[in-house]
Amino acid sequence: MRTDFSPDELPSGDFYRLLTAVIVPRPIAWVSSTSADGVDNLAPHSFFTVASVTPPIIQFTSVGKKDSLRNIVATGEFIVNLAPADLIAEVNATGTNFPPEVSEFDAAGLTREAGRTVQVPRVAESPVALECKLHSTLEMGDCVLVFGEVTHAAVASEALQGSHPTINKLDPLSRLGLDEWGATGPVSELKRIRTADWPGEFRPTRRSKD
Repeated sequence: MRTDFSPDELPSGDFYRLLTAVIVPRPIAWVSSTSADGVDNLAPHSFFTVASVTPPIIQFTSVGKKDSLRNIVATGEFIVNLAPADLIAEVNATGTNFPPEVSEFDAAGLTREAGRTVQVPRVAESPVALECKLHSTLEMGDCVLVFGEVTHAAVASEALQGSHPTINKLDPLSRLGLDEWGATGPVSELKRIRTADWPGEFRPTRRSKD
């Protein structure tokens, strides 16, 4: 048995909360930007993904026209910092609706680190910084999709195994529904089945929900 929900029958805010409760977990783009007046901004955005492999383009969605969006459009630069679980309080604090003249770096007690290819600061406490030049924006309803071409990636050396970032060292936060946050938890490793290796009859082993 299922319960049905229609966006035509619910207030938009209620349907939004339904979507964010079932499209989970969502990675967090901890976006740093700098205003045209030189104020450094930092804000978490949980509608975030890779948009293109070649060229390397990542995308986050600004729900409404916020400081991050205004700054990026004005300067053409931003950085996506990884939001690690041990900084959950700081990540949450930077989601506060401060006025534009207040820097979330200072409000949350975070350290600036100079970028290599952009004039925007990284979060020094974050294990990953993806420096981006603005590729384009796309208005979608009451939101704006922001596409950035990655011009440089900086990863904490202790989070690498060889040249590959390890999930247990990155320990990324995710957003769930309402005021819920997620951590990595158990990680399963399962290789994709090649067509040549398909067994002919698929018999999945289902895990109990108990």
